[in-house]
Amino acid sequence: MYGVLMAFENFVPSKGIAESAWVGLKYFDRFIHSYQFSALFVNTLGLSLYLLVGTFPLPIILALTFNRLRSKALRGAIQTISYAPHFISVVVVVSMMSIFLAPTSGLINFIAQAFGGKTVNYMAEPSWFKSLYVLSDVWQHTGWNSIIYFAALSAIDPELYDAAKVDGAGAWRQVLNIELPALAPTIVVLLILNTGSIINVGFEKTYLMQNALNLSSSEVIATYVYKVGLQSLQYSYSAAIGLFTNVISFVLLVAVNGFAKKVGGESLW
Repeated sequence: MYGVLMAFENFVPSKGIAESAWVGLKYFDRFIHSYQFSALFVNTLGLSLYLLVGTFPLPIILALTFNRLRSKALRGAIQTISYAPHFISVVVVVSMMSIFLAPTSGLINFIAQAFGGKTVNYMAEPSWFKSLYVLSDVWQHTGWNSIIYFAALSAIDPELYDAAKVDGAGAWRQVLNIELPALAPTIVVLLILNTGSIINVGFEKTYLMQNALNLSSSEVIATYVYKVGLQSLQYSYSAAIGLFTNVISFVLLVAVNGFAKKVGGESLW
């Protein structure tokens, strides 16, 4: 936390934090009025919202599906297959994407050519960057993220299902009236946490997928901070940008938590 002071100083490593000149909000103003600000903010927010909408409901659906499977062997096999990609390194995932999506030798383009389509350099197309990011995230993390929802479903009293069957409720009515209400507190808490980090989209995968051709779509605040902070050695400027995004995340977290508490009674605090 002491290092946050760099955001308000013209930090010089030889002088240290204590003796560097104080400049106030100079670097915050510089970032907000920079020509990159609007593009960075739009890219970051667009990718985060796309990721939230595209990935958040799927673990819930998968957990509900697991809960409907009566064969323990089949359920265990599907769960193992869906969990496995989570343990693959992000570097390996991006490398796999590069291989499968290669314009000349990639499997996807080979299939497209077989059906008379044209080859596309997906990894270099700005219009494809966000979709590839989200789809790969769905493949890698949906199974793992469903664990917490499946655990909540496992805690449901079996007598509720028996009572529902006596009343003539089918599978769909059981999902609506038993399972989704049981998942509601977990869904709300995880949604609040995900919304609070919406401006802090992951750096590693974005940076690994980034290249000179898709930069207009892939340059987000996290990668920009890395470049100005570590590559250009602008420590104070990068610290100011990091603090700026953290403040926005905190405000979003408090606002969404208050809204959820007022509307549904579920919240983090």
